[in-house]
Amino acid sequence: MVKLIHTLADHSDDVNCCAFSFSLLATCSLDKTIRLYSLSDFTELPHSPLKFHTYAVHCCCFSPSGHILASCSTDGTTVLWNTENGQTLAVMEQPSGSPVRVCQFSPDSTCLASGAADGTVVLWNAQSYKLYRCGSVKDGSLVACAFSPNGSFFVTGSSCGDLTVWDDKMRCLHSEKAHDFGITCCNFSSQPVSGGEQGLQFFRLASCGQDCQVKIWVVSFTHIFGFELKYKSMLSGHCAPVLACAFSHDGQMLVSGSVDKSVIVYDTNTENILHTLTQHTRYVTACAFAPHTLLLATGSMDKTVNIWQFDLETLCQARSSEGHLKQFTEDWSEEDVSTWLCAQGLKDLVGIFKKNNIDGKELLNLTKESLADDLKIESLGLRSKVLRKIEELRTRVKFLSSEIPDEFICPITRELMKDPVIASVTIVVFSGHPIYRKNKSIICGARPLGFKSQMAILMKRKQWKIGSEQRNVRVP
Repeated sequence: MVKLIHTLADHSDDVNCCAFSFSLLATCSLDKTIRLYSLSDFTELPHSPLKFHTYAVHCCCFSPSGHILASCSTDGTTVLWNTENGQTLAVMEQPSGSPVRVCQFSPDSTCLASGAADGTVVLWNAQSYKLYRCGSVKDGSLVACAFSPNGSFFVTGSSCGDLTVWDDKMRCLHSEKAHDFGITCCNFSSQPVSGGEQGLQFFRLASCGQDCQVKIWVVSFTHIFGFELKYKSMLSGHCAPVLACAFSHDGQMLVSGSVDKSVIVYDTNTENILHTLTQHTRYVTACAFAPHTLLLATGSMDKTVNIWQFDLETLCQARSSEGHLKQFTEDWSEEDVSTWLCAQGLKDLVGIFKKNNIDGKELLNLTKESLADDLKIESLGLRSKVLRKIEELRTRVKFLSSEIPDEFICPITRELMKDPVIASVTIVVFSGHPIYRKNKSIICGARPLGFKSQMAILMKRKQWKIGSEQRNVRVP
């Protein structure tokens, strides 16, 4: 399912960070250099290594276009590089002169955030290279930073264990103690968990720290509803501090690297461990997924960067267990459709479906004519098999739409909520007839049930009686 395809051993000291663009891999090290490699054959570019920093380079990241690389260092500077020729475009000095530990571009490339050891965070204008905004956290060094996929806010992590959320005007929206003994890394999934009304979107955020934990958070923010950060779960597997974490480009996997020298790959839907990689001989300090291929890079204090490749077919098989894909087919992404095809034994069609951008909605609308004329699937047997499988999905959609009340569907994941909760209901008798008055909403998962649904559940289970009293009821 995953295999080591290349090892880069050009750095002369610990590897601190690695980052992908669509065509390049960048690595940086305590040896004060940044190195660039071509993804086609993993050869180092002619103008690599990039040399400017006078002390250790802690972090590097590409702009979304891949034309600019940013690096930051203990020397107190953040440097922008032209990736085509290796020339420096700008040298931006942290106002306090403090060592810069982390840097990150905004999704639209307009801003670059840099966080320093003295707790200051600076937003730079990435076009003019001038300081735009500056802020600071109360305690600790800033060691982690991640922009939300829509660019409306970003998160910083500190050595004291706090996650701090900032909007694009550098106003502090929220601060929360996330990890004992300090945060080491944080990363957003580029794929929203779900869309919502009035522009509300939910994003997954992963954080890791010195407490040996990897935590998953669900984050939402709009100017209408404000900001909300909710702790979701903790991923187990490491037995020592976790130094790095990163989501795959489709949001289906999360990788983490640890002082225990291991790399763990998780399935983000089931939160199960897919793989544990133990190739490195010292602490794993960095990990990153490529933005468009199933490549993973891991860096270590053993001075190497390992390149791993995932096999699509076996990856799809691992994901094909019931409940992994989104409950509603119309919400499937193109990657979900690819996973479904592999699970149905139709791996050979993945390329055709991806080329034509077939997501869940388009999948349900496919006909025998569109399969033959638009997708150019020549085999009658293949077309018939695809149509049968699609018809099964349509039947499933109709069943779900007609049988499950919306109150029972989680508004975030659109999946059936199953965990029971305890609810409180007040029942009052007036003139010999029971009148039901709600005392408190019954909560199931993340959403309150409507009152009619509450009464339907109570009457079905016959766990109520006429009288003026309050009763506790267990709801499935």
